[in-house]
Amino acid sequence: MKLFIYTLLFSNFILAQKEYPKDYFRSPLDIPMQLAGNFGELRPNHFHAGFDFRTMQKEGLNVYAVADGYISRIKISTFGNGKTLYVTHANGYTSVYGHLQKMVGEIESFIKSTHYKEKSFELEIYLKPGELEVKKDQIIALSGNTGGSEGPHLHFEFRDNITENIINPLLFGFDKFLKDTKKPILSGVYVYPITNETTVNQSKRPLLLNLKLQKDGIYLSDKVLTNGKIGFGIQTSDYDNVSFSPNGVYKVQSYLNGLPNFGYQFDTYSFDEMRYINALIDFSMYKKSGQRVQKLFMKTPYKLSIIKSDDTNGILSVLPNLTSLDRIEVSDFYGNTTTVSIPIVYDAQSPIIAPEPELSKYYIKANKDSNFEKENMSVFFPAGTFYEDFNFNFDVINDTLILHDNSVPAHSNFTITIEDTKHTEAQREKLYIALMDGLKVSYNATFRKEATFTTKVKTLGKYALVLDTIAPKISIASPIEGKWLTDKKSIQFTISDSQSGIKSYNGYLNDNWILFEYDSKTKKITHNFSDAIVAEGENKLKIEVVDNVGNSTIFETLFFRSQNIKK
Repeated sequence: MKLFIYTLLFSNFILAQKEYPKDYFRSPLDIPMQLAGNFGELRPNHFHAGFDFRTMQKEGLNVYAVADGYISRIKISTFGNGKTLYVTHANGYTSVYGHLQKMVGEIESFIKSTHYKEKSFELEIYLKPGELEVKKDQIIALSGNTGGSEGPHLHFEFRDNITENIINPLLFGFDKFLKDTKKPILSGVYVYPITNETTVNQSKRPLLLNLKLQKDGIYLSDKVLTNGKIGFGIQTSDYDNVSFSPNGVYKVQSYLNGLPNFGYQFDTYSFDEMRYINALIDFSMYKKSGQRVQKLFMKTPYKLSIIKSDDTNGILSVLPNLTSLDRIEVSDFYGNTTTVSIPIVYDAQSPIIAPEPELSKYYIKANKDSNFEKENMSVFFPAGTFYEDFNFNFDVINDTLILHDNSVPAHSNFTITIEDTKHTEAQREKLYIALMDGLKVSYNATFRKEATFTTKVKTLGKYALVLDTIAPKISIASPIEGKWLTDKKSIQFTISDSQSGIKSYNGYLNDNWILFEYDSKTKKITHNFSDAIVAEGENKLKIEVVDNVGNSTIFETLFFRSQNIKK
């Protein structure tokens, strides 16, 4: 009866999947679809939220509304998705278009006027039905490379209007835009001893298993000889026939002796779940080697909705006189599947490879509050900050707070507090709590009350108070002082800050605020004369840049421009 109920639960999960409209939406581009990233792909601290469409390594391609709707949100940011449009559709879904170069027509005019109204390049605007309507096939923007993009492409998403959950575009019929006959690639299978008492192939550490391809196309691993609780992890990727780069896999399912015991499928999830990627992967291995091994077990269960598991949470208990077979299937959306079989045998041999040494003095229980204090520094971890219990290294050395290292992921914020005893009141205005990574110093938003400094962060490592008295820099490639710029379409400057980073910048032409667009990748700000703010003849330009602790730099110059350009 238990087997019947368990199998029924897994069957109901598959049958209960929501049906999505397959022919309602078009592609947002009018070129053949190639992907630089797919839905659910593993990224730093998050699962990828949609598709990254290749745009032939250039900007300026037409971006189309995929269906009738209205612009419900506009976000202009120097990071993340950069210039982004959200189109809400009547059938219950919203399409999202990111890293845009610019919007077009009425949409661009509305955005430009809002820049000048708010006197800000960065914007977040929410609109109502009827304000900016769009039609299917309408050009709404041009593709670009704005925000955190690492090259020209279009980021595209589908979201549920009610839950705001993100949804795999393949479920909306986008699978017809791609051809995929290739099986996922299984680069490695790892076996993990779960408890301190467990030995695997005479090792107390995770081991990479040898795989051999059989005539039937299934991989067979070497025997796993163990005496306790174990789990498996895989390193895997997928290719389609046209995109020429590895992407994430769609589905992973493991079976113990023929019964499903752990799996996940990238159909839909919420933004609140994104950071659980750090629990799904072997985070320590990722930090040490850059390899993302996806664990097929949970030592401590976490709330990632795509995971479906039995009551063992993917952990296998290997007992004497019993032989087991674990099978792992990795599939893409088109059903191409790679399979590996892993024979498991009980074995009580003594370990040859000892566990990695742990020099930590303390221990953190993930489900309880923890507070550590030494000298003038302290840290508070609320319950639920971490995914698992672990041995924790804490110390204060040479005015530096040591919080273990970044090989252990935090799911949520924890609080660092530092009492300053060495600086004057004037200097305290320029202090902040920084993450120290070798010679790299990273700013964290810091709150000060008299001599007490606090910050909330999500990364373990070394922290210290840092004094920043260096003002930002403003530079221009070629001086424009006293020059005629009639033949120029824009003016461009480089702004930078060597310590706490840029908090704000503003430009003024003849004492009127003007729009400078900021590219954080190149550190350049650009004003386009097409905004029609420039005066005939003499123009006085002023730029002010402020860093995160209040240091500021002002640049002033004078140039000339005529609007009577001969054609």
